[in-house]
Amino acid sequence: MKTEFWRNKALPYVESRRACDSRTCYLEHSHPTYSIGAVDSGSSIFTGAPDGPIELTPGSLVLVPAHRSHACNPLPDQSWSYQMLHLDAIWLEQLWQESTGLSLKAQEPIRVSHEPLLYAAYCELNALLFSAAPVLNKEAALIEFLLHHWPAHGQLLAPAPPPSPVLQKSLDRWIDGQLSTIPLHELAQETGFSRYQLIRAFRRHTGLTPQRWQLNQRVNLARDALKQGEELADIAYRLGFSDQSHFQRVFKHYTGVTPGQYRG
Repeated sequence: MKTEFWRNKALPYVESRRACDSRTCYLEHSHPTYSIGAVDSGSSIFTGAPDGPIELTPGSLVLVPAHRSHACNPLPDQSWSYQMLHLDAIWLEQLWQESTGLSLKAQEPIRVSHEPLLYAAYCELNALLFSAAPVLNKEAALIEFLLHHWPAHGQLLAPAPPPSPVLQKSLDRWIDGQLSTIPLHELAQETGFSRYQLIRAFRRHTGLTPQRWQLNQRVNLARDALKQGEELADIAYRLGFSDQSHFQRVFKHYTGVTPGQYRG
């Protein structure tokens, strides 16, 4: 298996990933970024649609808005190759508003596309990002791709669930670092739900259990820290992992790579 990442400090709002002949499986997770994935070879099972898992085949693209729970994993005992583009959600919203004068839908759906022209354009963009081309060329190609191809294309899979204002307030505070990892009963007190109501509300609103959601957020914070060059041991301690080994295991379960591989 080969996995590589592309990042550039001049374009901090975009990250790209390519994986070849991967058998790695992911836990269901979410990103604070808008994600566009493409299958190059093999097949993948996408979970995140309300009607159950769907199979993605070579040439398929899936477009996942920020904070939507999902996973893409290869068929049992098989490998697949894929590409994944992560875009800062605030930057994307600003780009769309600046270019069209419109705001993105608050409940933007998950989409899937099997259009050959869209897949070809996506591959061309990603090849350029990984190349030695000037940064301005990469930025222009990214913006042109997004404004020309997105979000008009693709079958609608899963509209976002209606927001829960009480729960969202606590989630926002957690993301902003005002809440540490806390037990279920304390989180229930924070939101005013019973523990049973809280678990149901979490699943409806985020697609994950409270414990899984908090782990997922810690992994997302770790991604940012790794990009900033923070030491693994410091990240593990600051984010509340029991030790560095625990941090590495959890990170790989959610991202498919070790922290060291992700940092590059």
